[in-house]
Order: sequence, then structure tokens, then C-alpha cells
Amino acid sequence: MKYAVDRIEDDIIVLENLDNNKIENISKDVLPNVKEGDIVILENGIYRVDTEEGKKRRETIKTKMDRLRSDE
Repeated sequence: MKYAVDRIEDDIIVLENLDNNKIENISKDVLPNVKEGDIVILENGIYRVDTEEGKKRRETIKTKMDRLRSDE
């Protein structure tokens, strides 16, 4: 499963499931170096950060925001 890190609240990482948009929470201890906007993959019960996918997602969001700003 693929998730986006929506936000980090104290010791809780709030994840958005990218398939169904449901919100899930995990302990910060599971991914201590994760940051908001990262893409996280869950495989065989283990979470890992997908840096390439996160980079692509950030670029897509930046492009959309730039396009919105240029339309003003």
C-alpha cells in the first residue's frame, strides 16, 4: 500500500492512503526520520520511505500551484 504523510502530530504520523484516501495513524517510532509530504510504502508489514515517488509528487504539486498562481 502507498501512503502520503499528511502531517506529524507529536509522536503520531498521520498517513493518507493514496488508493482510498482513508486516514491511518502510526507511531513516529516506526519511521523516525519521515517528514510531511513523504511517500511511504507498506510491504510485508514494514514501512519504508519512497524518496523517488515523493520527489515526483512534490514536483507535480509545485507545477499545479505555479499554474494556479499564473492564472491570477
